[in-house]
Amino acid sequence: MKLLLLDADQRFAAAFGAALTRQGYDVEHSCTADIVDSGRHWDMVLLGMNLPDRDGLVLCGQLAARKVSAGIIMITSRSGEADRVAGLRAGADDYIVKPFSFPELLARLDAVSRRTRQDASGVRTVGSLVLDHERYEARVAGARLCLTLKEFQLLAVLMDQAGAVVPRSRLVADVWQRRWLGSSRTLDVHIAVLRSKLAGVVRLETVRGVGYRLVPGESVAVTAGAS
Repeated sequence: MKLLLLDADQRFAAAFGAALTRQGYDVEHSCTADIVDSGRHWDMVLLGMNLPDRDGLVLCGQLAARKVSAGIIMITSRSGEADRVAGLRAGADDYIVKPFSFPELLARLDAVSRRTRQDASGVRTVGSLVLDHERYEARVAGARLCLTLKEFQLLAVLMDQAGAVVPRSRLVADVWQRRWLGSSRTLDVHIAVLRSKLAGVVRLETVRGVGYRLVPGESVAVTAGAS
């Protein structure tokens, strides 16, 4: 996998770039954003926020607008919820806050890589559930499910992160394109309807105080989480 590491922090880039190279990644590092205009191709972009020649959020939006096939992971010390939401809304596939562990970075690279490969075909699959983004339809064992637009969008985000907990704030930002709805009831109602439509196909687990997790299975589970 060809990986572009865009970060002005030379010490960070040297350490993590070397570690990624040892894992088999083809890593190219740049401190400035002008490299993205070179016409070269990367499979993944690790994007720092504070570049000297272009704001990371602006660059992320530009890459997303070009519909580049590369996955984009923002890496920054900005840990506020508003910063996370802004990064995801700008087009990032994931958002990592410094400091973080190398195993976490590898896991997130793997997750985004799987999603971008799926997005290339427009199809996501979890068990017998298939989501076709080009046709905007969901199927179970070939039978079509009737979903509203918001239900489809929610399911797409949950399937992208299948097996992992998706924070409530991420779901709201991706589906409703805003920081928060003013009430958690809207999200909860949509999740409840999805559960009824997907009963026996996948389960949507509630992690209290955190978000939701989609996994293959039949029953609905509620687990403890941070408040």
